[in-house]
Amino acid sequence: MTTAPIPRFPDGFLWGVSTSAHQIEGAADEREPSVWDAFTAEPGRVRDGSTAAVACDHYHRHREDVALLAGLGVDAYRFSVSWPRVRSPHGLDFYDRLVDDLCAAGVRPVPTLFHWDLPLGLDWLERDTAARFAEYVSVVADRLGDRVRKWITLNEPAEHTLLGHALGTHAPGRRLLFDALPVAHHQLLAHGLAVRALRAAGATDIGIANSHGPTWPASEESADVEAAEFYDVLLNRLFADPLLLGAYPAGLGELMPGDVEADLKVIAEPLDWYGVNYYAPTRVGAPQDTETDFGGVRMPAELPFSVREIEGRPVTDFGWPVVPEGLTELLTAFRDRYGDRLPPVIITENGCSYDGLDDRDRIAYLDGHIRALHDAITAGVDVRGYFVWSLLDNFEWAEGYARRFGLVHVDYDTLARTPKASYRWFREMLRDRR
Repeated sequence: MTTAPIPRFPDGFLWGVSTSAHQIEGAADEREPSVWDAFTAEPGRVRDGSTAAVACDHYHRHREDVALLAGLGVDAYRFSVSWPRVRSPHGLDFYDRLVDDLCAAGVRPVPTLFHWDLPLGLDWLERDTAARFAEYVSVVADRLGDRVRKWITLNEPAEHTLLGHALGTHAPGRRLLFDALPVAHHQLLAHGLAVRALRAAGATDIGIANSHGPTWPASEESADVEAAEFYDVLLNRLFADPLLLGAYPAGLGELMPGDVEADLKVIAEPLDWYGVNYYAPTRVGAPQDTETDFGGVRMPAELPFSVREIEGRPVTDFGWPVVPEGLTELLTAFRDRYGDRLPPVIITENGCSYDGLDDRDRIAYLDGHIRALHDAITAGVDVRGYFVWSLLDNFEWAEGYARRFGLVHVDYDTLARTPKASYRWFREMLRDRR
């Protein structure tokens, strides 16, 4: 971490932090169940055997968390709305209170409408789920749209497809490999239908939170280069091209269900901005005879690529490599690939897992990535905002409570919140921006 001041960002640049409903809300008995409730109830699915039944108890302690946001000095708070909670009596009342309290604190509410907690009984393999999602979005927009201006449709459909339906390490725990492609298509269709529903409700500031990262070939050998190109199509372009170009990458459209040409017209509804969740590049090579590791996830040998270690880089407690310049590389590559089809960009997630209250490694990580983001802006990429993942330590999906991404420490026995050194660093950085 350099001691030089972080460069100035453009006027109006949006600074925020992010969370998701299932990871922090708790109060599971006050909403309908989701696929994650069923998944975590199965022995062996979560590393520490935990569930999100209580999590951070944000549902009952949200005013304390809004006070932390106000003390941090962020412009905006990206949270998610729980579809299972909205389907429950009085579920929307909670988000009414949360939005009111955020507005009163001077923090802009930025809800994500789907962050993996699909109501139990629905299935992304079924096309009808996209239509049900649009109906739910209309209900939420009708209730909150008088105060919410900026909306996010989906969070990371790539990971929800890959981890939840192709590899089985996330809910709902299916191991379909390439038979999971309809899940990708139906989520993208749900996004397009949600954009239409939000427009009908008067929304004019809509984006999506897609996860992306550079793909680096393991070597210059043709087999490694071809495997890396395929991986890049599958994890990056499959979820960006339909939104920005109105077409699937070559060879993938014919693998999707339904009237793909008609669906793509819905999927490609114009966006006001494009959200990018960035954590690290991925080094990819030709298939190997054994399983490989992907951020703690075992990748089966039958895949047409293998994920390799990025050597010579520090790693987080999750084992993810720390590569700030990868963010610059990613954004400039997107600018070059999509040109004027790429709307303004917002970094909707960027963060790291480290233990401890004196989390200097997290400070160095954020410092490096914010500088890399500024480099992308200097290179001509239109970036309008940056959200840290995450405000609070939380339930980290299949890792349970073993990973801590928060600027604020949560004691899971007492639920006490304690700001970390990174919280104070980010607060001071924001004060210097103004």
